[in-house]
Amino acid sequence: MDSRFVRATIRHLVTVIFLGICMMWIMAPTNTYLQKWRPSISKKVVSTYFGTQAPSMLIWTFPVLFVASLGSLYLHLGKNSNQDASKSNEKKHRRALWRKPVLVKGPLGIVSGIELALSIMFIALLVWSLVTYLRRLHTITPKEAAKEGVKVWEMKLCYVAVWIGLTGNVCLAFLFYPVARGSSVLPLLGLTSEGSIKYHIWLGHMTMVLFTIHGICYIIYWAVTGNISEVINVLYYIITRQNLKGNISLLSFFFIFFWSSFFSLVLTLHMLKWSHSHISNVAGEIALLGGLGLWAATFPQIRRKTFELFFYAHHLYIIFVFFFILHVGIDYTFIMLPGFYLFIVDRYLRFLQSRTSVRLLSARLLPCNVVELNFAKTHGLTYNPTSIMFVNVPSISKLQWHPFTVSSNSNMEPDKLSVIIKSEGSWSTKLHQMLSSPIERLDVSIEGPYGPQSNHFLRHDTIVMVSGGSGITPFISIIRELIFRSKISQCKTPDMILIAVFKSSLDLTMLDLLLPMTGSPSDLSNLKLHIEAYVTKEKEPTTDNSKRVRSILFKPLPTDKPMAPILGPNSWFWLAAIISSSFIMFLILIGIITRFYIYPRDHNKYEFSASTKAVLNVLAICVSIAATASAAVFWNKKQYSREATQVQNIEGQAPLGSPNLRAYNGDRELESLPHQSLAQATKVHYGGRPDLKRMLFERKGESVGVLVCGPKKLRHDVAAICSSGLADNLHFESISFSW
Repeated sequence: MDSRFVRATIRHLVTVIFLGICMMWIMAPTNTYLQKWRPSISKKVVSTYFGTQAPSMLIWTFPVLFVASLGSLYLHLGKNSNQDASKSNEKKHRRALWRKPVLVKGPLGIVSGIELALSIMFIALLVWSLVTYLRRLHTITPKEAAKEGVKVWEMKLCYVAVWIGLTGNVCLAFLFYPVARGSSVLPLLGLTSEGSIKYHIWLGHMTMVLFTIHGICYIIYWAVTGNISEVINVLYYIITRQNLKGNISLLSFFFIFFWSSFFSLVLTLHMLKWSHSHISNVAGEIALLGGLGLWAATFPQIRRKTFELFFYAHHLYIIFVFFFILHVGIDYTFIMLPGFYLFIVDRYLRFLQSRTSVRLLSARLLPCNVVELNFAKTHGLTYNPTSIMFVNVPSISKLQWHPFTVSSNSNMEPDKLSVIIKSEGSWSTKLHQMLSSPIERLDVSIEGPYGPQSNHFLRHDTIVMVSGGSGITPFISIIRELIFRSKISQCKTPDMILIAVFKSSLDLTMLDLLLPMTGSPSDLSNLKLHIEAYVTKEKEPTTDNSKRVRSILFKPLPTDKPMAPILGPNSWFWLAAIISSSFIMFLILIGIITRFYIYPRDHNKYEFSASTKAVLNVLAICVSIAATASAAVFWNKKQYSREATQVQNIEGQAPLGSPNLRAYNGDRELESLPHQSLAQATKVHYGGRPDLKRMLFERKGESVGVLVCGPKKLRHDVAAICSSGLADNLHFESISFSW
């Protein structure tokens, strides 16, 4: 069967299921859903094998995991026939207007038109849900409140707290999709993991705001229903009476202490109520405290100054999610479970990949405190430009993982993968210090690489790349990809302009990384590349002969392995198999547990311990994912172990030294040997910054892709120019990390 027909069928099926899920989210808060749909589904679905949680699994969890599995198959079928954007000229400008920046310097950063539209739609969904719930307040009567032993306004406060929590759960349901790096959901939407982090940040803030209000409302409710008014009246009477006398006796202090202790005890008994078969207050409070601790460490003032605190505090998500499940029960957890399920699959695969110590071939130290690490890899590991990889050096920190852009090209360098690291933070500075001293070996673990599914930048006639400092690293991979394509006669490459802004002359040595170590002067002969380099803090070129390029060859251990895809070359196919088979295994396990352990004691009457039931479900999910993912990884490991053995015998090549960059004839020409072709394409300017508006508006092509990576101000300036409306042919894209 034609793969294009299968892909089209899957795409339409996914669209139908997605629209159905959206309709369910819209209808869920309404009385129509609660009074007609849900009871009707429950009568037909509830069984002795899955119990009362069956409707939630059928409505919320199964469709999303089914879409994720189909999406993985869709990506697998399209991998061999990678359809670059350059082949679809008729679709080149279809979404250009939506992708242009609309908000540039607001609190949300750079926001495109489609992001703004979807954000407004999502907020409208939250408002719709909350308003739909609040419209039921008029149904609360004094008679119903009297049955509960509370006043009408107190009962309304309790219901408002519940409904705010339900609205917050909508945000929680989407929270984990952006951080599932290897999931098929993001590529289906044309997103990358690093570009989606901002959505995770937005959803995280909304989730914690709603859950915090939910918790505060309940604390107020517990306080007022615990006779706090009588306590306050007694305390006020004692204090005012004693103040009239001008003194406070020991007996008065005793009464104040007694009534304060009594109030605290009453309030604590309400808050520490762990229901056997219903909502657990204690679990909710622990989840909220874990979430607040995580949330506090995410604010920019803390995250930028103490990244380690932010990193370690983020592991509180385990406490938050686990006690959230105990708080609401497993039946309601299936609403947020799909995103977290895919995150667990991705997280476990990353864990298995990070257990292997990869083979580090060599390192190149540039005078500008930049390090290039070169790893051995198998031919089956392929990736597209602008991909990222997470690196861990146990000798610096066993827990810290830092993302870096992959600078090598899998077509030009099939046996090697390179990343470039600039010494800017404490971790990268320690790494540079370690490599600056005599060293024969360095243990390194990796996760990834992760990147776009297509070379989307090829759809443009002209590419303008604007970089600031180490922001040049993503563009190195793009230029190397176009160097490879320029050698293929059938491929037409776009014109390229690189505008690189540096602080000092030493930083110019980063331009020599544009060519791979095996590059030759003729590599750029067929490439239309023009480089404008700006040195902002120097009026004229300076040389420092004491700082030279150093090359280091490492002596790896026999246990070191070349980098390889954790699920082999057909990773998307195996991911679909893991998602589907693990969910089937979970259904089998939980069916056996329910039929032979839970049902005989409960008979679907909500009398079985809700916490025990939730823990059993969580264990079944973890066991299912661990078993299926481990089996898939083990099978693929056996398949590519022979190739890994061949690559392991490759000796690391010593990197070429960086040529000495010197300017002559003013500040307009750059000469470097042996990379003469690179020197001819480069102009260096000293003592000023580029006139970005003029340089961008001068581009007269029909479609000009403007890619920017660097400091926040640089990204905002370029986005403002592209969104000004003065040039319709400029298409902005930021590829900087958002975290």
